[in-house]
Amino acid sequence: MSKRSLIALVCGVLSVPLILTSCGQPVADQVTSFTPDDAVVVIDVRTPEEYAAGHLQSAVNIDISDDVAFAIELVPYPHDGTYLLYCRSGQRAETAKAVMEMINYTDVTNLGSLENAADYTGLPIVK
Repeated sequence: MSKRSLIALVCGVLSVPLILTSCGQPVADQVTSFTPDDAVVVIDVRTPEEYAAGHLQSAVNIDISDDVAFAIELVPYPHDGTYLLYCRSGQRAETAKAVMEMINYTDVTNLGSLENAADYTGLPIVK
């Protein structure tokens, strides 16, 4: 899929209101276990300012509030990879999860808040 097609698809998806179920409820229980050595990508979907104030060690920041940047930054990541998402409450992570699944990412989990994600993964929060 070309970058232009991906951006158009994501922009179209984000222009339609998403109905979120269990917005604040992390779904980490879908992932059976996590160790820092696992081949997973941890994605902080908050703003760069929120990320700078504290994020999980080794997490990448892909801000879901900028749909074009979100789509562009996902391009290098394989669709069959494993992705763990978090934000402040789990709501934006759930939106990002829905977008990723709509563009055929197959293993995406919403861990909820930064604190929930830290507890689940055991990764430290760094600034």
